[in-house]
Amino acid sequence: MRYHLGLIGYPLAHSLSPQIHNAAFRSCGLEGDYSLFPIAPDDMLALKDLLTSVRTGRIHGLNVTIPHKQNVIQFLDEFTPMAGAIGAVNTVYLRDSKLLGHNTDVFGFIADLNHFLEDSSLVAHHSALVLGSGGAARAVVYALLTNGWDVTLAARRIEQAQQLASSFTNYNLRITSTLLSKIDSSNIALIVNTTPVGMSPNVDESPWPENIPFPPRAVVYDLIYNPGKTKLVRDAEAQGLPATTGLGMLVTQAALAFELWTGCLAPRETMFASVNQHLVSNR
Repeated sequence: MRYHLGLIGYPLAHSLSPQIHNAAFRSCGLEGDYSLFPIAPDDMLALKDLLTSVRTGRIHGLNVTIPHKQNVIQFLDEFTPMAGAIGAVNTVYLRDSKLLGHNTDVFGFIADLNHFLEDSSLVAHHSALVLGSGGAARAVVYALLTNGWDVTLAARRIEQAQQLASSFTNYNLRITSTLLSKIDSSNIALIVNTTPVGMSPNVDESPWPENIPFPPRAVVYDLIYNPGKTKLVRDAEAQGLPATTGLGMLVTQAALAFELWTGCLAPRETMFASVNQHLVSNR
Protein backbone atom coordinates (compact mmCIF):
# COMPACT_ATOMS: atom_id res chain seq x y z
CA MET A 1 0.00 0.00 0.00
CA ARG A 2 1.16 3.52 -0.77
CA TYR A 3 -0.03 6.22 1.63
CA HIS A 4 -1.15 9.59 0.32
CA LEU A 5 -1.11 12.21 3.07
CA GLY A 6 -1.02 15.98 3.14
CA LEU A 7 -1.54 19.34 4.78
CA ILE A 8 -4.37 21.86 4.30
CA GLY A 9 -3.64 25.51 5.06
CA TYR A 10 -2.77 28.90 3.64
CA PRO A 11 -0.06 29.91 3.07
CA LEU A 12 2.09 26.77 3.16
CA ALA A 13 5.45 27.77 1.69
CA HIS A 14 6.94 27.73 5.21
CA SER A 15 5.78 24.20 6.03
CA LEU A 16 8.30 21.51 6.94
CA SER A 17 5.68 18.78 7.34
CA PRO A 18 6.68 16.99 4.10
CA GLN A 19 10.25 16.57 5.38
CA ILE A 20 9.00 15.17 8.69
CA HIS A 21 6.56 12.65 7.25
CA ASN A 22 8.79 11.55 4.39
CA ALA A 23 11.51 10.78 6.93
CA ALA A 24 8.95 8.75 8.89
CA PHE A 25 7.96 6.82 5.77
CA ARG A 26 11.58 5.88 5.10
CA SER A 27 12.24 4.88 8.70
CA CYS A 28 9.14 2.68 8.86
CA GLY A 29 9.82 1.09 5.47
CA LEU A 30 6.54 2.41 4.07
CA GLU A 31 5.75 3.81 0.65
CA GLY A 32 4.05 7.15 0.74
CA ASP A 33 3.99 10.82 -0.10
CA TYR A 34 3.00 13.94 1.81
CA SER A 35 1.70 16.87 -0.22
CA LEU A 36 0.86 20.50 0.51
CA PHE A 37 -2.64 21.70 -0.33
CA PRO A 38 -2.77 25.52 -0.09
CA ILE A 39 -6.43 26.55 0.04
CA ALA A 40 -7.39 30.21 0.41
CA PRO A 41 -9.28 31.11 3.60
CA ASP A 42 -12.63 31.64 1.86
CA ASP A 43 -12.48 28.77 -0.66
CA MET A 44 -14.89 26.38 1.04
CA LEU A 45 -15.59 24.49 -2.20
CA ALA A 46 -11.94 23.51 -2.61
CA LEU A 47 -11.81 22.55 1.06
CA LYS A 48 -14.88 20.34 0.71
CA ASP A 49 -13.51 18.71 -2.46
CA LEU A 50 -10.21 17.88 -0.78
CA LEU A 51 -11.94 16.33 2.22
CA THR A 52 -14.06 14.29 -0.18
CA SER A 53 -10.78 12.80 -1.43
CA VAL A 54 -10.25 11.41 2.07
CA ARG A 55 -13.81 10.11 2.18
CA THR A 56 -13.31 8.27 -1.12
CA GLY A 57 -9.88 6.88 -0.18
CA ARG A 58 -7.78 8.83 -2.69
CA ILE A 59 -6.07 10.51 0.28
CA HIS A 60 -5.47 8.55 3.49
CA GLY A 61 -5.10 11.43 5.92
CA LEU A 62 -4.74 15.20 6.22
CA ASN A 63 -3.26 17.63 8.66
CA VAL A 64 -4.97 21.01 9.00
CA THR A 65 -3.31 24.30 9.87
CA ILE A 66 -4.08 28.04 9.78
CA PRO A 67 -6.70 29.17 8.75
CA HIS A 68 -8.77 25.99 8.38
CA LYS A 69 -8.71 24.28 11.79
CA GLN A 70 -12.29 25.37 12.39
CA ASN A 71 -13.40 25.63 8.75
CA VAL A 72 -13.10 21.86 8.20
CA ILE A 73 -15.54 21.04 11.00
CA GLN A 74 -18.64 21.56 8.85
CA PHE A 75 -17.50 18.84 6.43
CA LEU A 76 -16.74 16.11 8.99
CA ASP A 77 -19.01 13.35 10.30
CA GLU A 78 -17.64 12.96 13.81
CA PHE A 79 -14.94 14.24 16.16
CA THR A 80 -12.82 12.68 18.83
CA PRO A 81 -13.67 13.92 22.35
CA MET A 82 -10.46 15.98 22.30
CA ALA A 83 -11.33 17.78 19.06
CA GLY A 84 -14.91 18.30 20.20
CA ALA A 85 -13.83 19.87 23.47
CA ILE A 86 -11.41 22.21 21.72
CA GLY A 87 -13.59 23.15 18.78
CA ALA A 88 -10.69 22.81 16.33
CA VAL A 89 -9.29 20.00 14.19
CA ASN A 90 -5.74 19.45 12.96
CA THR A 91 -5.95 15.81 11.83
CA VAL A 92 -8.49 14.18 9.50
CA TYR A 93 -8.88 10.49 8.72
CA LEU A 94 -11.46 7.88 7.66
CA ARG A 95 -12.83 5.21 10.00
CA ASP A 96 -15.76 2.91 9.22
CA SER A 97 -16.72 5.08 6.24
CA LYS A 98 -16.91 8.16 8.48
CA LEU A 99 -14.77 11.24 8.12
CA LEU A 100 -13.32 11.96 11.56
CA GLY A 101 -11.57 14.99 13.05
CA HIS A 102 -8.95 14.80 15.79
CA ASN A 103 -6.56 17.25 17.43
CA THR A 104 -2.97 16.24 18.17
CA ASP A 105 -1.87 19.83 18.86
CA VAL A 106 -2.87 19.65 22.52
CA PHE A 107 -0.53 16.85 23.50
CA GLY A 108 2.12 18.12 21.08
CA PHE A 109 2.13 21.51 22.75
CA ILE A 110 1.91 20.49 26.41
CA ALA A 111 4.49 17.71 26.01
CA ASP A 112 6.99 20.10 24.43
CA LEU A 113 6.21 22.88 26.92
CA ASN A 114 6.73 20.55 29.87
CA HIS A 115 10.00 19.36 28.35
CA PHE A 116 11.12 22.98 28.01
CA LEU A 117 10.10 23.69 31.60
CA GLU A 118 11.78 20.62 33.10
CA ASP A 119 13.77 23.04 35.21
CA SER A 120 10.85 24.00 37.48
CA SER A 121 12.70 27.11 38.60
CA LEU A 122 11.83 28.68 35.23
CA VAL A 123 8.21 29.14 36.29
CA ALA A 124 7.26 30.37 39.74
CA HIS A 125 3.50 30.25 39.14
CA HIS A 126 1.03 29.17 36.48
CA SER A 127 -0.18 32.37 34.83
CA ALA A 128 -0.06 32.47 31.01
CA LEU A 129 -0.69 35.07 28.33
CA VAL A 130 -1.79 33.60 24.99
CA LEU A 131 -1.54 35.77 21.86
CA GLY A 132 -4.23 34.99 19.28
CA SER A 133 -7.65 33.35 19.24
CA GLY A 134 -7.71 31.05 16.19
CA GLY A 135 -7.65 27.26 15.95
CA ALA A 136 -4.12 26.96 17.28
CA ALA A 137 -5.02 29.16 20.24
CA ARG A 138 -7.94 26.88 21.06
CA ALA A 139 -5.62 23.89 21.43
CA VAL A 140 -3.09 25.85 23.48
CA VAL A 141 -5.73 27.35 25.77
CA TYR A 142 -7.32 23.94 26.31
CA ALA A 143 -3.92 22.38 27.08
CA LEU A 144 -3.02 25.11 29.57
CA LEU A 145 -6.39 25.27 31.31
CA THR A 146 -6.61 21.50 31.76
CA ASN A 147 -3.10 21.48 33.19
CA GLY A 148 -3.80 24.02 35.92
CA TRP A 149 -2.80 27.29 34.27
CA ASP A 150 -4.64 30.60 34.58
CA VAL A 151 -4.89 32.06 31.07
CA THR A 152 -5.29 35.57 29.70
CA LEU A 153 -6.12 35.79 26.01
CA ALA A 154 -4.85 38.78 24.00
CA ALA A 155 -6.59 38.89 20.65
CA ARG A 156 -7.11 41.34 17.81
CA ARG A 157 -10.49 39.76 17.01
CA ILE A 158 -12.40 40.25 20.24
CA GLU A 159 -15.53 38.49 18.96
CA GLN A 160 -13.50 35.42 18.02
CA ALA A 161 -11.82 35.50 21.43
CA GLN A 162 -15.21 35.65 23.13
CA GLN A 163 -16.35 32.62 21.14
CA LEU A 164 -13.24 30.78 22.28
CA ALA A 165 -13.84 31.76 25.90
CA SER A 166 -17.44 30.56 25.72
CA SER A 167 -16.08 27.05 25.11
CA PHE A 168 -14.19 27.07 28.40
CA THR A 169 -16.56 28.67 30.89
CA ASN A 170 -15.57 26.26 33.66
CA TYR A 171 -12.01 27.56 33.74
CA ASN A 172 -10.18 30.74 34.72
CA LEU A 173 -9.86 32.38 31.30
CA ARG A 174 -9.71 36.14 30.80
CA ILE A 175 -9.89 38.15 27.59
CA THR A 176 -8.11 41.39 26.80
CA SER A 177 -7.41 43.38 23.67
CA THR A 178 -4.12 43.44 21.80
CA LEU A 179 -3.19 46.61 23.72
CA LEU A 180 -0.51 44.78 25.66
CA SER A 181 0.54 48.01 27.29
CA LYS A 182 -2.73 47.88 29.24
CA ILE A 183 -2.02 44.44 30.71
CA ASP A 184 -0.55 44.01 34.16
CA SER A 185 2.12 41.56 33.07
CA SER A 186 4.08 41.51 36.33
CA ASN A 187 2.64 38.11 37.24
CA ILE A 188 2.82 36.55 33.76
CA ALA A 189 5.01 33.44 33.85
CA LEU A 190 4.46 32.25 30.26
CA ILE A 191 3.79 33.97 26.95
CA VAL A 192 2.58 31.80 24.04
CA ASN A 193 2.29 33.13 20.51
CA THR A 194 -0.33 31.28 18.45
CA THR A 195 -0.55 33.88 15.67
CA PRO A 196 1.29 33.61 12.33
CA VAL A 197 3.11 36.92 12.94
CA GLY A 198 6.83 36.34 12.43
CA MET A 199 6.44 33.27 10.23
CA SER A 200 8.74 32.92 7.22
CA PRO A 201 9.11 34.91 5.02
CA ASN A 202 8.11 37.75 7.39
CA VAL A 203 10.97 37.01 9.74
CA ASP A 204 11.41 40.59 10.97
CA GLU A 205 7.92 40.80 12.47
CA SER A 206 6.89 40.02 16.03
CA PRO A 207 3.51 39.93 17.79
CA TRP A 208 5.12 41.64 20.80
CA PRO A 209 5.50 45.45 20.44
CA GLU A 210 9.10 46.63 20.59
CA ASN A 211 8.24 49.52 22.93
CA ILE A 212 6.85 47.21 25.62
CA PRO A 213 9.27 45.21 27.79
CA PHE A 214 8.56 41.56 28.42
CA PRO A 215 7.41 40.51 31.88
CA PRO A 216 10.61 40.26 33.94
CA ARG A 217 10.36 36.55 34.80
CA ALA A 218 8.42 35.16 31.86
CA VAL A 219 9.14 32.20 29.61
CA VAL A 220 8.31 32.68 25.91
CA TYR A 221 6.96 29.94 23.64
CA ASP A 222 6.38 30.73 19.95
CA LEU A 223 4.36 28.14 18.02
CA ILE A 224 6.10 29.28 14.84
CA TYR A 225 9.00 26.98 13.92
CA ASN A 226 10.15 28.49 10.62
CA PRO A 227 12.43 30.48 10.87
CA GLY A 228 14.36 28.38 13.35
CA LYS A 229 14.56 31.37 15.69
CA THR A 230 11.76 33.93 15.35
CA LYS A 231 12.08 37.61 16.14
CA LEU A 232 9.87 37.04 19.20
CA VAL A 233 12.30 34.42 20.48
CA ARG A 234 15.35 36.54 19.64
CA ASP A 235 13.91 39.59 21.40
CA ALA A 236 13.00 37.57 24.50
CA GLU A 237 16.46 36.04 24.69
CA ALA A 238 18.01 39.48 24.28
CA GLN A 239 16.16 40.46 27.44
CA GLY A 240 17.55 37.38 29.20
CA LEU A 241 14.37 35.30 29.09
CA PRO A 242 14.13 31.59 28.25
CA ALA A 243 12.42 31.23 24.86
CA THR A 244 11.75 28.53 22.29
CA THR A 245 9.92 27.92 19.02
CA GLY A 246 7.26 25.28 18.35
CA LEU A 247 9.55 22.83 16.56
CA GLY A 248 9.14 20.22 19.28
CA MET A 249 5.37 20.65 19.18
CA LEU A 250 5.41 20.28 15.39
CA VAL A 251 7.26 16.97 15.51
CA THR A 252 5.23 15.54 18.41
CA GLN A 253 1.83 16.35 16.88
CA ALA A 254 3.04 15.04 13.51
CA ALA A 255 4.19 11.78 15.08
CA LEU A 256 0.80 11.24 16.69
CA ALA A 257 -0.98 11.87 13.39
CA PHE A 258 1.41 9.56 11.50
CA GLU A 259 0.69 6.74 13.95
CA LEU A 260 -3.03 7.30 13.57
CA TRP A 261 -2.85 7.11 9.77
CA THR A 262 -0.36 4.26 9.32
CA GLY A 263 -0.34 2.23 12.54
CA CYS A 264 3.46 2.48 12.53
CA LEU A 265 5.25 3.68 15.67
CA ALA A 266 6.54 7.07 14.61
CA PRO A 267 10.35 7.49 14.68
CA ARG A 268 10.32 10.76 16.61
CA GLU A 269 14.10 11.24 16.74
CA THR A 270 14.39 10.68 12.99
CA MET A 271 11.53 13.08 12.30
CA PHE A 272 13.07 15.74 14.50
CA ALA A 273 16.51 15.30 12.94
CA SER A 274 15.11 15.67 9.41
CA VAL A 275 13.39 18.98 10.08
CA ASN A 276 16.19 20.35 12.24
CA GLN A 277 18.70 19.57 9.50
CA HIS A 278 16.54 21.44 7.01
CA LEU A 279 16.33 24.52 9.24
CA VAL A 280 20.09 24.53 9.85
CA SER A 281 20.92 24.17 6.14
CA ASN A 282 18.59 27.05 5.23
CA ARG A 283 19.79 29.61 7.74
